[in-house]
Amino acid sequence: MDIFDLYTDYLQITPGLATATGLSSILDKAVSHDQVTRMLANHESDSKALWHTVKSLVRAHEHIDGCLIFDDTILHKPHTDENEVICWHHDHATGKSVKGINLLTTFYYSQNGEQPLKIPVAFDIIAKDSYCEIKSKSEVCKSPITKNELMRKQILQSLKNQIKFSYVLADSWYSSVENMKFIHQRKKYFIFDLKSNRLATFGDRNKPNWTNISQLDLQAFKPERIWLKDVELPILLIKQVFTNKDNSTGIRYLATNNLNLTSDDFLNIYKKRWSVEEYHKSFKQNTSITKSPTKTVKTQCTHIFAAIVSYTKLERYKFSTKLNHFALKSKLFLNAAKAAFRELELIKQQHAKFERSSMAA
Repeated sequence: MDIFDLYTDYLQITPGLATATGLSSILDKAVSHDQVTRMLANHESDSKALWHTVKSLVRAHEHIDGCLIFDDTILHKPHTDENEVICWHHDHATGKSVKGINLLTTFYYSQNGEQPLKIPVAFDIIAKDSYCEIKSKSEVCKSPITKNELMRKQILQSLKNQIKFSYVLADSWYSSVENMKFIHQRKKYFIFDLKSNRLATFGDRNKPNWTNISQLDLQAFKPERIWLKDVELPILLIKQVFTNKDNSTGIRYLATNNLNLTSDDFLNIYKKRWSVEEYHKSFKQNTSITKSPTKTVKTQCTHIFAAIVSYTKLERYKFSTKLNHFALKSKLFLNAAKAAFRELELIKQQHAKFERSSMAA
């Protein structure tokens, strides 16, 4: 009996906390609480194990025009004791520091058929070390390796795994000079969102007039060839104007090393980056990723890995059922509710029988 496989199934159906006792109860004690706990304490839970899980699915759906998409997210754990993985991180969505687990993912998007494949192929849980800062004489927590360095490591691993892709997509957090050069040297393309204060120039980079890209004379949706400061390769830049939900206007600057992209190419490729946000939403809502009371770093990391694998199962089922993850989860809960309703009817009948016999007595 594969306890890890059972646990990843359990994460899709449990409505509350995901506990070893809960899984044991569902299985009528066929697997004990201690067996589940030992599995969480000993199971491999890294990118190598993830690739072993998803390799066949990737091979079935990969395409040379596929994209590697990089993004990180914070799994909020406000009531769990701090350690090297549950600590304080800056949340870009709120602009505040929050306590939780910071997860960086290499997300693969490929369409080689009717439906696209959207699946994680590598990940890192950000671990921070505590040390005393000399100047302030205060304790600080910091990761010994940056997320940009982890991104480059994950790209190398994806190349080693021979995943078919042409583009690397990411927001401005990952649009560093080092990342651009690294991807270009490996004969791949990038499309990165840039902050408006990045310095750029038209014309001869040997006689530059470095200016914030927000100050460049750019027409909306018209790609322009420019130079970025410290990036020693020509860049194609596009100014994208969009309307927010509140009807306000926003501006995004996208940069690529593919000098042949049209305006439509730019936007159609980069919009695939949104799929990583859908991934974050799905595993947070459909795989109980933040609902584990595990206490140790190892069991916490194994639970996160199990939730990621649980997501990949939903992605597999998507192709056979033609249902998205949320529709699949709704179907499971609807059938569970029907079963509970039938059980409740039996209880009511048993109670009515009990009352009749009590009155007769």
